[in-house]
Amino acid sequence: MPMPRTAPLSVDAMIEDLKALVEVESPSRDADALTASAKVVAEVVESRLGGRAVLVGSEAGPHVHWSGGGEPKVLVLGHHDTVFPLGTLERRPFAVEDGRATGPGVFDMLGGLVQAVHGLATLDDRTGVEILVTADEEVGSRTSRALLEERALACGAVLVLEGAADGGALKTGRKGCGTFQVTVTGRASHAGLEPAAGINALIEAAHQVLDIAALGRPDIGTTVTPTVASAGTLDNVVPAEATVVVDVRVESASEKARVEAAFAALAPHLDGAEIAVRGAVGRPPMPESASAGLLAVARQLLPGLEGVAVGGGSDGNFTAALGVPTLDGLGAVGGGAHADHEYLVVDAMAERANLVAGLVRAIQNA
Repeated sequence: MPMPRTAPLSVDAMIEDLKALVEVESPSRDADALTASAKVVAEVVESRLGGRAVLVGSEAGPHVHWSGGGEPKVLVLGHHDTVFPLGTLERRPFAVEDGRATGPGVFDMLGGLVQAVHGLATLDDRTGVEILVTADEEVGSRTSRALLEERALACGAVLVLEGAADGGALKTGRKGCGTFQVTVTGRASHAGLEPAAGINALIEAAHQVLDIAALGRPDIGTTVTPTVASAGTLDNVVPAEATVVVDVRVESASEKARVEAAFAALAPHLDGAEIAVRGAVGRPPMPESASAGLLAVARQLLPGLEGVAVGGGSDGNFTAALGVPTLDGLGAVGGGAHADHEYLVVDAMAERANLVAGLVRAIQNA
């Protein structure tokens, strides 16, 4: 397919493409839905940029990869999976009203994809530009990590299309994040006849929750938060098993190592109880140093643009950890990620598209 000529930005055309993406629901872990979504992503990319968008198969669903040819210089990185289950669209259909676009995934992060594609379409030269849209970012990027790291290293610079921070700020740093599951094994017994014959996994889990929560160091950005717990089978049975799920966020590699070692060293308080731990800080921290150079360029293009470090993770964590310059939060201006009130500010779409285009041009010419 020949490369289309450059096109002026059209917000109406961006809204048209955003509607097409939103109306193909793409919940994480639903490979069939993500296959349909990937095909629409590829169609949008090819229609606006020409060339061929390749579907890269995986267990999670297809990732979409496009290249403008030539020596790789910049990777434009996003994802097309969303956190919303099938059926959300029926309850919350795509709409544009009072300057806001709403619908599942508009802010995180379908709007960013559309803006980037339309921004790139304004460039005379798209050589050296690659786009990678993954299918499993929301669930840990297990099947896409190797590919996105490979392309990031090949390109040498990464622009991440996650939604902007409050007020349109770029995301210049991110905490490393991970999930741990602690499983406690005890021994069942009759709660009325022989309570002492059992080993109460729920009581042991209560001890573990307190030990785990004490691992946090919020003064240096480390949060360790037990989030989900379960135990027991019946009200007259001493619980033989309990599980605790824990969310962990860290700002440094040293804290990642400390927390992982502490989880590995968890020990039971009750005689006979056993502890098993699964998990890790899977996304390494994204230091603000990784974004400093690209942020300076962005501020030349858009004076007054702010940059902030945030707690949530993205695929930018992986690329920054490789030492590849990475700038995040270049996607939609809006809010309500992962929530029913998710929205995108329509009036900001053209400015963000131009920002991506300007950054790509600067990287090409560096």
